[in-house]
Amino acid sequence: MDIYQTIIRPLITEKSTHQTQQSHDKTKTRPGRGGSYAFAVHPTATKTQIREAVEKIYNVKVMDVRTNIRAGKSRRYRYHVGQTSDLKKAVVVLHPDHHIDLF
Repeated sequence: MDIYQTIIRPLITEKSTHQTQQSHDKTKTRPGRGGSYAFAVHPTATKTQIREAVEKIYNVKVMDVRTNIRAGKSRRYRYHVGQTSDLKKAVVVLHPDHHIDLF
């Protein structure tokens, strides 16, 4: 899969904007972490593909990738019930020295 097909779009919400500004200091057991950035990704993309795509597109170092699949909701339109599409979301944690200026 192409790296530009892996990352669909960045998710800019209140929560994701707040997470970009948070950084976690290092402790004795864990290294320091930078901010977290949320992206909508292709449903079949793996964590390694997401890591490589973000590193190549934004020229940053990725420390961790977390993914989840949000199920679509049922919506009513007039007399019919439909379903919104599912969304796979990836939260990417960067190295403390790196930052994405998009957010």
